[in-house]
Amino acid sequence: MIFGLPVSLFALQMVSVVASLLVIIFSFSFAIIIGALAFNGILFFALIRMAKNLQLLQTVKAFPKSISNKRNTGFDYEED
Repeated sequence: MIFGLPVSLFALQMVSVVASLLVIIFSFSFAIIIGALAFNGILFFALIRMAKNLQLLQTVKAFPKSISNKRNTGFDYEED
């Protein structure tokens, strides 16, 4: 968790910040600068709310709990 966001949502926020900085650098309008700052603020609070509501972020783990190099022989040693 970085700034209250999972890593993927934090990366999305940072991409938005960098894009806004590029817009601010190449813009000549004060309204665009204020709009970019407002957009980043609104996006941050929306992502925080999304991160708190776990139902919106249904993440599935990509890897199993344990990884083994043992050969599977097919024998079941547990009792039925």
